[in-house]
This record gives sequence, C-alpha cells and structure tokens, in this order.
Amino acid sequence: MSEPNPTADATPAPAPDDWQALPARARTLFVGTTALGFALAATVAVVVLCLSARPSWLSWLLPACVLPAAAFGAWLGWRRYRHTRWLLDGDGFGLRRGRLWFSDTRVPGSRVQHLDIRRGPLERHFRLATLVIHTAGTRHSEVSVSGLDAADAERLRDHLARQTDDDDDAGD
Repeated sequence: MSEPNPTADATPAPAPDDWQALPARARTLFVGTTALGFALAATVAVVVLCLSARPSWLSWLLPACVLPAAAFGAWLGWRRYRHTRWLLDGDGFGLRRGRLWFSDTRVPGSRVQHLDIRRGPLERHFRLATLVIHTAGTRHSEVSVSGLDAADAERLRDHLARQTDDDDDAGD
C-alpha cells in the first residue's frame, strides 16, 4: 500500500505578480516635486496673509508653515510613488494607483487610438518618461503614466502600437 502524496493534492501555486513598480529614481522626482509644490503653496498663503495683517509675522510664520507643508508633500509624493503599478499583458495595459482612493484602470489594446511619450526636463535628468495612452471615447479618453523608465515607456508604446496594428489588420 502506497502512502498518499501530499503534493499531488495541493493547489497549484498562484502566478507571480506581474504588476510592475516604478523605478527607484522616480521616487526622488515624485517626492521632490510634490514637496516643492506644497512648499510654494504654503509660501504664497503665508505671504498673502502677512500682507493683509502684520508683516512682522512673516519671520516666524513662514518657516512654521512652509516646512511642515513641504514635509507633508514629500510624504504624499512617496506614497504616490509607492502605490503606483502598471501591467502589460495580452489584453492591453493596466494601471493601479493609490491605496485609500484606489484606482484600477484597464485599457484594452483594441481601444488604443494613439500613444505619446512626454519627457520634461526633470524626467530627462532622471531618465524617466510619461506614457500617454489616448483611447477611443470622449470622457476620460487618455491614461497618463508618469515616472516610467524611459526605455520601458518606449517598449510599452511600441508593444501597444503593434497590438493596435494587429487588431486593425484582423478587422479587415
């Protein structure tokens, strides 16, 4: 009499998570730009407040407001970086963002109209890019993914463009 094989009855292991994280150098861009944006907004608010009240407040109110605003912006940028994932599979492109306000966007290859890659000066410095996927439809007709590695953005664009061309050829 043979003993039962415990591995024969086991369920198969789940497929590995194919969702890709943004490159580590995108973290610096996300954290820095968000912190700078919050610091500038706080600076403007404090200056306007001080001009309408007492200018002597500016000396202690500016650092008391701007530094916490910049720290909060840095924290938000880090979380935005940490909770952004993308996926390219046979069905098309997927984008997941957020944790508290979670967003899961899927773009089937058949809905892609055209693709753009944008690279601002900071993105070029960090060798990053923004992939913009324009889709069929009128409302929310584009999906934009910033912080991608420049090579990944080009690879995604080329793959989605080929997938779109293949769908067009199949329909003829």
